[in-house]
Amino acid sequence: MKLVRYGHPGQEKPGLIDAAGQLRDLSSLVGDIGPDQLGDAALESLRQHDTSTLPAVEGSPRLGSPLTGTRKFIAIGLNYADHAAESGLPIPAEPVVFMKATSCIQGPNDAVMLPRGSVKTDWEVELGVVIGTRARYVAEGEALSHVAGYCTINDISEREYQIERGGTWDKGKGCDTFGPLGPWLVTRDEVPDPQNLGMWLDVNGRRMQTGSTRTMVFSVARIISYVSEFMTLEPGDVITTGTPPGVGLGMKPPVYLKAGDTMALGIEGLGEQRQVVVAFQR
Repeated sequence: MKLVRYGHPGQEKPGLIDAAGQLRDLSSLVGDIGPDQLGDAALESLRQHDTSTLPAVEGSPRLGSPLTGTRKFIAIGLNYADHAAESGLPIPAEPVVFMKATSCIQGPNDAVMLPRGSVKTDWEVELGVVIGTRARYVAEGEALSHVAGYCTINDISEREYQIERGGTWDKGKGCDTFGPLGPWLVTRDEVPDPQNLGMWLDVNGRRMQTGSTRTMVFSVARIISYVSEFMTLEPGDVITTGTPPGVGLGMKPPVYLKAGDTMALGIEGLGEQRQVVVAFQR
């Protein structure tokens, strides 16, 4: 299934995209798409319904984040060897784990706002993993069974805050609007191999990133198993798994986003995003 949430910010309704690409309203079946709807039993219950009987949603409403109620937004750094190289950093021996603020989560096509005074805001197309069932000290071979589904994420990053301001990376990763998710949450039964997905990102129509999850240093299963050693993963938690090369930081000279720029990005089978960059607003 391709699950979505649509409508004005804070007033989103649950929906799904049917086999013909039609948006259909799920409100008669679930109140929203959040932690309680992400377990295997809940998803199977939805899957049993004839989607053709659900009301079609006309027009092109705004899409919000495809899930709500995320309590942890976990990120993995330097998870593609060629991205580590362009960043001037060694390939990590263990996954690099940091946090993005849940307050940065937004819809896939909402505007991205530059932080006040920012001159080094950057882009990163990434595979997002949404946890469906509680995971604590899970074995790598069992890890994917805890996944509800996958989504496209733009892990937007302010490099000065991340690298030059001391302390952890979190300061450059969790600014408002820095976590576009979606357009869909694609359930794991439709993604048989998360390690074989093409991905890309354009800025102002110019291809910046082209990659594949095949070249991850640490697989999705390894990441879930590893992170579950340090924190319990709960339904609705999101893990963003790293980016391939082609970020602005790695260019010579570096290139960063400015107001008026447009980003377009996507992952094979998981849908596309498009964001306009805007100046800081209170």
